[in-house]
Amino acid sequence: MRGLNKVNLIGNLGKDPDYKELKGKIPVAKFDLATTEFHKNQKGELIPRTEWHRIISWRGLAELSKNYLKMGSTIFVEGSLRTRSYEGKDGITHYITEIIADSIIMLDKAKTKKTKIQA
Repeated sequence: MRGLNKVNLIGNLGKDPDYKELKGKIPVAKFDLATTEFHKNQKGELIPRTEWHRIISWRGLAELSKNYLKMGSTIFVEGSLRTRSYEGKDGITHYITEIIADSIIMLDKAKTKKTKIQA
C-alpha cells in the first residue's frame, strides 16, 4: 500500500526568506512559517497557540519566494515532510523536520489578486 506525505499550511512568515545558491547554481530558499490556532480556556477566553514550521523551496519556487515573500506575508503552502539528522558540536544527533514546498499561494490582503507559485 502506498503512503501519503502531504502538508497544507496557512500562516505568516517570521522573517524574509534566506536565499542561497548551492553547487551547480541550484537556488534554495528557507523560511519559518507561523501557524496559530485558538482554544478557549475554562473562563471562555480565547488562548492562541503558535507553531513554527521550517519551509524549504527549491529552484524556480526559491527564486519566486526570494522576490515576493517578506516577513509577515500570509501564505498557503502545500508540500511534504522531510526529516533529516545532523551531529551537533556536542556529539549528540539532532533531528529536524522540514516542509519541502511544492506550491505557495500568497494570501496578503494588500494584494489585489492572489498569486500562486508552483515548483
